[in-house]
Parts: sequence; C-alpha cells; structure tokens
Amino acid sequence: MRTIIVDDEEPARLVLREFLSAHEEIKIVAECANGFDAVKAITDSQPDLLILDIQMPKLNGFEVLELVDRPPSVIFATAYNQYAVKAFEVHAVDYILKPYSKERLTEALDHAKEHLKKKPLPVQELAAAVGMRSTPLERILVKDGSKVHVIPVDKIDYIEAQDDYVSIKTEGKTHLKQERMAELEKELDAAKFVRVHRSYILNLERIARI
Repeated sequence: MRTIIVDDEEPARLVLREFLSAHEEIKIVAECANGFDAVKAITDSQPDLLILDIQMPKLNGFEVLELVDRPPSVIFATAYNQYAVKAFEVHAVDYILKPYSKERLTEALDHAKEHLKKKPLPVQELAAAVGMRSTPLERILVKDGSKVHVIPVDKIDYIEAQDDYVSIKTEGKTHLKQERMAELEKELDAAKFVRVHRSYILNLERIARI
C-alpha cells in the first residue's frame, strides 16, 4: 500500500516509520509535517493510505480531507479521543490513540486492507474502543478557485441556505460553500448557533453585539 504519513511532531513520525518498517506491503511515498504539505502530497502521489494526525498547525486533519477531491483510506492517529465521531463520519477506517503499540497499528492496517477490498468494518465496532464524543467546529474552510478561505465560526454573523450550498455572512463579506444546511448545523455549537428558519442559522453572540 502506497502510504503517506502526516504529523507535525517529528518524534511521532519516527515512531510510526519504525513500526511500519515491519510491514513489507507498506511503501511510504511521502511524509508531511503540516496540512498544506499533506494536501499537495496527496494530490501529487495519489496514495492508497493516509495515516493522519488531527491537531496540526495551518490545517487540521479534517480540513486536509476537505481540500482533497478523492481522499484515500484514512487512519487517524491522535492523542485526543473527542474527534472520533467526526472521524468515522468522514469514513476513516480506524482511529488510534497515541501512544499506540505495534499491535494496535497492525490492527488498524488490517482494517485499511479490508477497506481497500471494499469490505469496511462497521462504524460501531471501530468506534467502541475510543469512547466517541463530538466536538463543534471552530472554523470553516471555503474553496474559492485556487484559494482557501479560513473562517473562524465566532466571526460568522449568520448562514443562509441556498439549495445544496450555504451562504456564510461574516464581517461584511459573503462566502458560498457547497454543503447542505442540515449537515453544517450538526457541526456547529448549539449553544452559540440557532436555526431560526429553515433557511437561516444565526450566531447568537453576534446578535448580542448589535
């Protein structure tokens, strides 16, 4: 399996590379220390497998996948279990918590092989060991041609539904993102964002400042 390693911590990449050396079927085609390099490497190399950290500078692991047109099979390797729900929503084949053992990595690689054979394991089975909890979005990415706009959610005034898109109003600007309103609503903090109409979500904190 052609594999890319993405982690902003060099010691973590060294450990992972050592563990992977025991697997002859794994060929590491790139190593990346940040999200932007990862997007480029995935686009250029078209790997079979991505072993991806979540908390990284510039772009986090989920944002990397959002910017890739055809993401490969993904194993998330992270020190935090609160992202497990979202990991399986983006069809990760496994989610391993640092520090992990050689045996746990081997198990994750077996899941990746099954996924590549079009026999993915049930999400419930994969998630059971990590205590799934969801965490609200902190920022939203919007692709605009070759540019990427990073919008902190606390800067959003309101969001308007437009068919299969959402129009995000922030600081006097409008950004159009291809995502359904219902899906975006699930990812926002319900204590800060409220859907007041089938077509509108308001940021309560921004209203308080008017």
